Amino acid sequence: MARSILLRRANAIFHHDAAPKQPLRREALGRLPALSAGYLLIEDGRIAAYGPDAEAPERADLIIDAQDRLVLPCWCDSHTHIVYAASREGEFIDRLHGLTYEEIAERGGGILNSARKLQEASEDALYEQAFHRLYEVIRFGTGAIEIKSGYGLTVESELKMLRVIRRLRETAPIPVRATFLGAHAIPKAYKSDRQGYLNLIKQEMLPRIHDQGLADYIDVFCDQGFFTPEETADLLEAGDRYGLKAKIHVNELANSGGVQVGVTHNALSVDHLERIGEDEIGLLSTSKTIGTLLPSCAFFLNIPYAPGRALIDTGAAVALATDYNPGSTPSGKMSLVLSLACIKMRLTPEEAVNAATLNGAFAMELDEDYGSITVGKRAHLIVTRPVPSLAFLPYAFGSDHIAKVVLGNEVIDVTG
Repeated sequence: MARSILLRRANAIFHHDAAPKQPLRREALGRLPALSAGYLLIEDGRIAAYGPDAEAPERADLIIDAQDRLVLPCWCDSHTHIVYAASREGEFIDRLHGLTYEEIAERGGGILNSARKLQEASEDALYEQAFHRLYEVIRFGTGAIEIKSGYGLTVESELKMLRVIRRLRETAPIPVRATFLGAHAIPKAYKSDRQGYLNLIKQEMLPRIHDQGLADYIDVFCDQGFFTPEETADLLEAGDRYGLKAKIHVNELANSGGVQVGVTHNALSVDHLERIGEDEIGLLSTSKTIGTLLPSCAFFLNIPYAPGRALIDTGAAVALATDYNPGSTPSGKMSLVLSLACIKMRLTPEEAVNAATLNGAFAMELDEDYGSITVGKRAHLIVTRPVPSLAFLPYAFGSDHIAKVVLGNEVIDVTG
C-alpha cells in the first residue's frame, strides 16, 4: 500500500472545505463545490491537501491521472440488511402475480421466511455470504455502511447475526455500524403472545447484546402489521437504558405514527417514509432526526416514493441509502439510488450526492471522518471513468461510472 497517493488533473473534485457540524438542509444540501482541473493528495490514508493542478506536489508513492474524471467522496450507506441466509426470488414472482408485501408476510413469507433460513445457517456460512456482499458494495463505491440484524428473531440467532456483523467490522476496510433489529417482526412462536416477545427482547436479548458490545443502535419496524407506536416507544426506551440510540423503520406501509415516536425519542434517523403526511414532514423539519429515504425499495416493491422534494423544501435533513436486503431491495448499488432519487423524488444531482455521502455519514455518526472531501478526513473516494459532468451520473443510470475506489492507502481498480 502506498503511504502517499496523488490524484492529478481531475476534471472536478467535489469537496466541502469546512466539515459541517450538522446534516445539510435546504439550500445547503444543494451546494457541492467543484474544483476544476485539480489535484488531491492523500497521506497516511487521510486527505492532506487539494487545489489547482498547477500547484500539485511533484512526488508521491503513487500518482493517478484523473484527467476527464470526477472525484467524489465514497457513498455512506446508512441502512442495509446484508447479513442473510438466502434470496427470496419466489416472493418476487408472488408479487408479479398480484400478492402484496403484507399478504406475503401473512402467509409466512417475508421476514419470517428469512428468519427460518437464517436460523438454520451456520455463523461461518453467514459471514462468508455477507463478506462477499460487502465487498461487492465497496466496488460499487460504498465507503461506510450500517448493517442490521433482524432475521434471527430468537435470542441465539439475533446474537449470531450481530457476531457476524462484528466480524465484518473487524475485517472490512470500511467502517461498519451495527444495529439491533430484533423487533423486525413477531416470530411465529409468539403469534399469540406479542408481549412475550417484547419481554424476550427487553429481558434477554438487550442485556446480552450490551454485555458483549454487539450493537451501536436499536431499530424497530414501526408500521402497519408489525409493531405499534406504543410498542416501539417501549423498546426504544429499553434500548436507551442499554446505551443504544434509535434508528427506526417507519411509514413504509402506512402512516404509522412512527415519525412522532422517533422524534420524541431523539432517533438518529427515521427510515423509509414512503407514506408520510404533511404533519410528519413539518415535524422532521424542526427536529434533529434525519429522514433516510430508500428509493430502490419503492422501485422494487412498486409502492409510492417518499416525497424527497417536499422534505427538503420544508427543511428536513435527508439521507439516501439502499436498504439492501433479500425481500424488498436485493441491490446495494448506490448509483441506482442516486438516479431514482433524482428521477422519482426530484432531487438535484448535488442534493442526491450530499444525501448519499455527508448526510449518510451523519446518519451513522461517522461525519467527523467520512462523507466529504475535506482536509483531515479519511480518504474514502470514488474516481469515475471519463464523464462530462456530475449530472451524467444519475442521468446515465444503466452505466457503470466508477473506475477506482480509494480507501485510505488502498486503491481498488473496478474496471477489470
